[in-house]
Order: sequence, then structure tokens, then C-alpha cells
Amino acid sequence: MATSEWTPDARELADLELLLSGAFHPLTGFLGEADAHSVLDHGTLTDGTRWPDPVLLALPDDHPAAAGDQVTLRDPEGAALAVLTVTERGPHGVAGPVEGLGAPEHGPFARLRRTPAETRKELGDRDVLAITMRGPLDDPVLAEITATASELDAAVLLLPLAYGEGGPAVVRAALSARDRLPGGAAITAVPLAPREDTAIDLELREHVAEAYGASEHLAAPDPISIPGPPHRRGLVVFFTGLSGSGKSTIARGLHDVLLERGTRTVTYLDGDVVRRLLSAGLTFSKADRDLNIRRIGFVAAEVARHGGLAICAPIAPYAATRAEVREMAEAVGADFLLIHVSTPLAECERRDRKGLYAKARAGLIPEFTGISDPYEEPDDADLVIDTTGIPVERAVARVTDLLTSGRWIR
Repeated sequence: MATSEWTPDARELADLELLLSGAFHPLTGFLGEADAHSVLDHGTLTDGTRWPDPVLLALPDDHPAAAGDQVTLRDPEGAALAVLTVTERGPHGVAGPVEGLGAPEHGPFARLRRTPAETRKELGDRDVLAITMRGPLDDPVLAEITATASELDAAVLLLPLAYGEGGPAVVRAALSARDRLPGGAAITAVPLAPREDTAIDLELREHVAEAYGASEHLAAPDPISIPGPPHRRGLVVFFTGLSGSGKSTIARGLHDVLLERGTRTVTYLDGDVVRRLLSAGLTFSKADRDLNIRRIGFVAAEVARHGGLAICAPIAPYAATRAEVREMAEAVGADFLLIHVSTPLAECERRDRKGLYAKARAGLIPEFTGISDPYEEPDDADLVIDTTGIPVERAVARVTDLLTSGRWIR
């Protein structure tokens, strides 16, 4: 039996916590291929149990786990959460039971994240009116909760579905609602990730509420999310292109223009500067280049999370890694613009300001993008610029025009 480790993504971590707490009873682990297809097709597991949604754990193709192995699942800070005993590995990932190693500490409001057993013990033998919520409760909903609890002589349990970036706001909404309910309420934060299908999401909410002891369940209506105007939202402007294409020059010019205007908080993450500081020690292997781009994406998303504008200018040759960075930005509610500086290889090599192409041609630099390693041209770029024969000012103006037309700058 081999052992390995893995850090699941945010949704998988949330599902893992619900598996370990008993909120997903009778599930005790991640589902296999047959179960997943059965749920997708019929809403039932292979043993006949009704279940609305697959609970899956994906692993990359190069992860060594196989049937019979054990995988230690860790949170983003490296703490061991559980051991997965692999019973099956299929196209969707791995299946098998999980055994908890400790309480999760990676989410917000840890003191309010209690297991169903702990919550039921606190509420005692009373009937329970559980309210699952993903946003604030307005006065009509609070009035309905008060009337229903009185009619049933039930304790009120608020279950804020505290998942993702909006999690803390939902918990704060629950704390505010508790203070406005005449009889008060118990609160347990539940990291249930939303499902795209409304019917499936509602069924999962019902199931979780029952696990927490609900005799009656109210799924509070989700608030209508109206994003702020573009010039107030976080934005990542991500340049990609071959070495020598001019992307750093355009990015610096854009940075200067935005600083002169003074209407946005701007952070510039140049590929070479990041390499010396944030990613010092990494090689130019594919794995390390991907890691370098992920680090840039993480910092850019953190800037954008707080309403800032981040400019990035790495080579970023691989489409999948660029997509990851886009997802990082959009996951925090920010916008993302991909700018492909499409200057041809021959022109980039003619410039060769740093002498890199000459060294690559001589075999002195292995895995060099455009020579001995591929560059995957984006098919999802928001703007494409070939800098051959055009002044820097014109290229910068094209990017500035894009930001202005999209109302990211005024």
C-alpha cells in the first residue's frame, strides 16, 4: 500500500468537511464512477439511497494514487484533515471512504462550525425550524420565521451556508438576523457549496438541514447579486506572449498611464521581477513555470479582491494555467482581461534584447518557449496586439481604450 498526499480545491474541501461531520450522511466518502453516473442519471446511489449530487474528488493525471493506496488530504495551510483510502480511480477522480484526522481550521468563523451531533445536542428534544441562507434575511422572511416558529413551538436554527468569498458576509447576516428574532436563534455555519442546478441545490439544503435536526426547513431566498460598476470592481489585466514580444513594455506603459490618471489603485507584477523575488529558486521546468504563474495569479487575485487593479506580464505559455489564473480572479468577484501580445517568433528573435534566443538555439537554455518548448496561443484573448512596426504608445492606447470602453477606468 502506497501513501501520498493532496490538497483538494475549495469545493472539495467543503464537501470533505460535510462528509466528516456527518452532514452528508449516509455518505462516508467520495463517490465512485458508478455512483456518480447513477446520481447524475437517476438521483440515487447504486445501493438505492436517494442522493441529489455527486460528491467527487479529482486528482491530476500525474498523481500516483491507485486502488488500495491511502491519500492524506490537507488544507491550504498544509494541515492534515483526513485520510482517503482509495477504492477506485476513474475518469472523474478517486473514490473511497475518508477518516478524519482533526477539526478543520482553514475556514472563517471556526467557533460556529459545529457538527450535526453537536448542534442537535445543544437544541435538545425541541422541534427545530432550520433556515438555510446564502444572504441577508429581510423583514418579510424574518416575520415568516417568527410566525412559523411560534406555530410549531420550535427552536430556530440558522444555517448560514458559509462557502467561498461570500462566506463571512453570510455568517454576519445570520448574526444580525439572530438579534432581530424575538426568541433568538442558534447558529451553525455550514460550508455547503452552491450547485448550479437550483433543484439540486435546494434538495441538498433540505438534506443538510435534516442532518442538523430540522423537523421543518425553510430555504431562505437568495439575494439578488448586483455587482458594482466596473470602475469599482477588482480587475486583473494579464498579458501573455513570447519573450521579446513587447508585453512587459506595454504593461509598464499601461501602469504609467493609470498612475497618471490616479483613479485606480494599481499593482504591476512583471514576470522577471516576480522570478527574482516571489519565485526565487524555481527552475524553468513546466511544473515550475506553472507554479510561477499560479503564484502571480494568486497575488493578482488578492489585489483584485480588495478592488485593486493588477497588471501581470509573464510569458504564461500554457492555456490551462492561464485559465487557472482567470478562475482565481473570478472566484474573488473580480474581472479578468487576457491580452495576447502576438508578435511573431521571428520578430521576437530578431529583437533578442537579452540574448536568450541565441542561447536557446545553442542549446544552453533547455525548455525555452518558442524554441524547444511550445507556446499555446490563446483562443480566449480579450485583445490581440502584434507590436511589429508599431510604437509603444499606440499599443498602450489600444489597451487603455479597452479598459475605457469596458468602464474599468474613467
